[in-house]
Amino acid sequence: MMANEVQGCNSTINGVIESNKDWAKDMQTKNPDFFVNLAKGQSPKILWIGCSDSRMAVDVLTQTKPGDIFIHRNIANRVPSEDINALCVIEYAVKHLKVEHVVVAGHTSCGGIKAAMSTDSVGILDHWLRPVKDLYIANQKEIDSLPESDRVDRLGELNVIQGVNTVSKLPVVHEAWKDGRELYVHGWMLQLHTGLLKDLDISVSGPKQVDSLYKLNAAADH
Repeated sequence: MMANEVQGCNSTINGVIESNKDWAKDMQTKNPDFFVNLAKGQSPKILWIGCSDSRMAVDVLTQTKPGDIFIHRNIANRVPSEDINALCVIEYAVKHLKVEHVVVAGHTSCGGIKAAMSTDSVGILDHWLRPVKDLYIANQKEIDSLPESDRVDRLGELNVIQGVNTVSKLPVVHEAWKDGRELYVHGWMLQLHTGLLKDLDISVSGPKQVDSLYKLNAAADH
């Protein structure tokens, strides 16, 4: 089946294409140089590591424009230190784009987090979510003491905290600090019931906030 035939029989996909045309036309009308400038390159100040959840529309909830935020997303916004995909994104953002902020962002009512707290199999995701399950087991006493309605969100916060810790220990981050660059790692949670971002107040701004064992070539404390 040809692409135009697929679009013709699928109103959802066709609607996306038409909406894109409307958006491009609107942007061109408002700013004739918008796409000319956009094509020249990107210089985002923020790397956003978030969940793949369709409700986490980063540009919408932050009111940012194309080129403002470099984005990496996966199920449950995990930051595995052995995941080459995530590591490549972080290295490119920090070393080449020279972002100033890395945001690890979770959200309330996360399906991935909820699945990690269950014994029900979710296929290949069982492997991906195992570290989140381990995190739950390690903090089960605290989490299970909370009202049932708060447990998923608390594990989601702990998962974000773990992600911030992982990013702040990466060599490419310490290299940036060693070079005297300002680089901050933040942990946020999107509150779906209000649309507001919650700062978990765990930001890391330099090697002084990281265990000395992870410091690279005695990077200067900030």
